[in-house]
Amino acid sequence: MTAAALIAILIGMVLLLVRSLLGPTLYDRILAVNAFGTKTVLVIGLLGYVMGRPDFLDIAMIYTLINFVTTIAILKFFRYRSFQVPLTRRPDAAKGGE
Repeated sequence: MTAAALIAILIGMVLLLVRSLLGPTLYDRILAVNAFGTKTVLVIGLLGYVMGRPDFLDIAMIYTLINFVTTIAILKFFRYRSFQVPLTRRPDAAKGGE
């Protein structure tokens, strides 16, 4: 049963790789890479279960956080073309007429 789950996840990962390479827009590609990271977390958790190593879940959680932060950083970079722009607006910027 776990082998079937692992094969299904790996097939999904291959399809996501194809989507990330051929995606028509940038956001499709970023979404595919984020989903690939999520599937990687599933594979790490499944391998930890099969091998009897519960500490793999800690690694999976750290990988999840890295995947999330990286996705947000990439989206911010492609929107503003810089990492220097703050995510929150300043109160005086709203009065300036933007």
